[in-house]
Amino acid sequence: MSEFRLAVVQLQVTAVKADNLSRARRLVDEAARQGSEVVLLPECFNSPYGTGFFPTYAERIPGESTQVLSEAAKENKVYLVGGSIPEEDDGKLYNTCTVFGPDGELILKHRKIHLFDINVPGKIRFQESETLSPGKSLSVFETPFCKVGVGICYDMRFAELAQLYSRKGAQLLVYPGAFNMTTGPAHWELLQRGRAVDNQVYVATASPARDEGASYVAWGHSTVVNPWYANLVSSDQLFLCYLADVRSQIPITAQRRDDLYTVTSVQEGSS
Repeated sequence: MSEFRLAVVQLQVTAVKADNLSRARRLVDEAARQGSEVVLLPECFNSPYGTGFFPTYAERIPGESTQVLSEAAKENKVYLVGGSIPEEDDGKLYNTCTVFGPDGELILKHRKIHLFDINVPGKIRFQESETLSPGKSLSVFETPFCKVGVGICYDMRFAELAQLYSRKGAQLLVYPGAFNMTTGPAHWELLQRGRAVDNQVYVATASPARDEGASYVAWGHSTVVNPWYANLVSSDQLFLCYLADVRSQIPITAQRRDDLYTVTSVQEGSS
């Protein structure tokens, strides 16, 4: 297919998991009614974001939250990129994105590769590694429309990951994320545009809605960016023929100097 409709869901996240799941389910249903074939949810859509919350809200997979995602994907016949949830597995916690197909089956599970450990003096200190463990593999899945590469939030800062996804044939990169009020206005859109232009792909991000009363305030501004440095603010349709045009006009793939440099993966498969 030369085009498809993508829905990026930005939603309020509260301390009540059941409400978060109900809200997500309702918005997936609404997106499908409007013709979306791929739906993207935000990072930590089922729980408040923060190292203190992860152990309390963590679930095994399959579990309560992924059951809701599976049912939503199947009943609406969509590809559902389930943002992320805190996952517990064998005594460890992960920040994990699950993807379900139109039949409700789990396609892949991406565990956040790069943990968000930062210290900006006077502004923010945050250490995901205090509670979370990192994922160890790349995640690409197939749809009838295109291949899709998956990252979570901080993963977007690492250009090598996007390059590898592009080389694996991905035409769309999705990053559920929750940039904060320091990094959001400075880097959120800039990074998306960089990943899109450098790799000649579409980039989609989904954030929780901003809640000024939360302990961690998300920047919001969920976005879709095309590979010619333009935000898609008036359309949710992705035209793959346009992607082909961009790649033919500026043929960076054919002009890379693999004799001088290369980016390779050492771990294949999905988490």
